[in-house]
Amino acid sequence: MTTSRQFLVRAAARNNAEWCAAMCRAHGVTGEFGAEAWATAVRTPLYYPDAVTLEPDAGRDALVARIDTASPGASVKDSFADLELAEAGFGVLFEAQWIHRRAGAPASEPGRPDLVWDLAGDPDTLRAWALAWDDGAGDADLFRPGLLAEPDTFVIQVRSADCADGRVVAGAVASRSEHVVGVSNVFGRDSGPDAAWPVVLRALARLFPTLPVVGYEQGDDLAVALRHGFEPLGPLRVWTHAGAGR
Repeated sequence: MTTSRQFLVRAAARNNAEWCAAMCRAHGVTGEFGAEAWATAVRTPLYYPDAVTLEPDAGRDALVARIDTASPGASVKDSFADLELAEAGFGVLFEAQWIHRRAGAPASEPGRPDLVWDLAGDPDTLRAWALAWDDGAGDADLFRPGLLAEPDTFVIQVRSADCADGRVVAGAVASRSEHVVGVSNVFGRDSGPDAAWPVVLRALARLFPTLPVVGYEQGDDLAVALRHGFEPLGPLRVWTHAGAGR
């Protein structure tokens, strides 16, 4: 791995940990950053890990000691896919790829001109975004109003200019850190992330013109992101304790 790629993976891992910390704060959960990992001793919100490694070869025993493995579903985001957690009672939940798009990269395609974006700025607009993101799965309460107080968190909502009811049709979350901006939770209600990415990338270019964009994806969503100008950086792995589906 080249020096620049190593730097970007570390920056992506740190950015993701900062986003996880922000989500946890919105739920009243406090984590701590250490030299090798961010972690919290209290169980985290659904879909969010209890620890994120920040450096390769993080110490397994010290990391596991920082999280609550007594409660079902404790999870670790192994940012460099180099931990061996099976002996500590963990199994691999999924594997994915960190992705990167350089600052100022041209759009891969113009996207739909009828889609317009802005930022959720109050509890009502955040709720509308969350309901669109959730699409009836029952997890919209994950995104709480406390996120609006996070200065480096930006909830991008996309609407159709031709739609009279103003419903949210796509969106994403952007999380700004020192060297990069992370993008997550990309969705498109009607045509999936393929339709969402062009307008989300327009929003990111307008909001953060000098920052590279990072994130992670897997499977079909990874293929879509690569089609829209991202490059793979390297693997990550999420482990979950006691086989709980989290």
